Amino acid sequence: MKASKQPIFFNSISELHRALGLPRPLHPLISLVDYSNITVNTAELEKGMLFNFYKISYKKNFSGKIKYGQSHYDFDEGGLSFISPNQVITALEGEADYGGYTLLIHPDFIRTYPLGKSIKNYGFFSYAVTEALYLSDKEKQVITGLFKNIEIELDSAIDQISQDVLVSQVELLLNYSKRYYNRQFITRKIVSSELLARFESVLADYFDTGKAVNGLPAVEELATALNVSAHYLSDMLRTLTGQNTQQHLHAKLIEKSKELLSASELSVAEIAYQLGFEHPQSFNRLFKSKTKQSPLDFRQSLN
Repeated sequence: MKASKQPIFFNSISELHRALGLPRPLHPLISLVDYSNITVNTAELEKGMLFNFYKISYKKNFSGKIKYGQSHYDFDEGGLSFISPNQVITALEGEADYGGYTLLIHPDFIRTYPLGKSIKNYGFFSYAVTEALYLSDKEKQVITGLFKNIEIELDSAIDQISQDVLVSQVELLLNYSKRYYNRQFITRKIVSSELLARFESVLADYFDTGKAVNGLPAVEELATALNVSAHYLSDMLRTLTGQNTQQHLHAKLIEKSKELLSASELSVAEIAYQLGFEHPQSFNRLFKSKTKQSPLDFRQSLN
């Protein structure tokens, strides 16, 4: 059997520039690429690439449709996607026809700044490409304005303040993106509500069919069942319900445990084992932390 093609690894921004037929970057650790300047055939690259740096792409439009979970949606307003180091990316079907920019940032560029640590808190770097951020006209103006400021700064003579200015612009770009993602979860409510309903269905099945005896499902396992990334699932749930995936799991567990405590004659220890707890004491602690009552006190209060 023929071995699958390995993704092409780019350790530096300069290597990627060469592969795209672009001149050397103005700065070795940060670069803004205009898609219209790419003249080489990128078909081989699009089969799989892996970067040692961050990639923030603004695409003016997409041709065709993008798959989101099990459905396809038309997106022609353009948007942003975020890739962190060591993520393998491939081109989506029908995505070749677009214009826009890609901002490339090596981790060393921000390493000595607070952003070097806080960038991991921007969960959208772990979203799938199909979970891109789609922008309104006003949001586009803000984002393209920030890209323009970065471009101007890169074209200017490098001085002692250049890096400070560029890092602040990148951080501003990420904060606006965070704001716009929160808006997207709300304004694309039909898509988000469908995902929430599917999530609740997967959880209900897990507890109702006895799978919980093996322990709570991992967040990644639930996200895979829903065809989304774990970070996207948690952020969507937090925006719509105020709780992340782990908190939803615990809420469902407490709901199921109350059902068993009130409608069955199982002992507290038996209920704990049925819900995946190896030690009843762990179940007691979690139940009391969420309800301010022990399981036994809750059962007695029903009488």
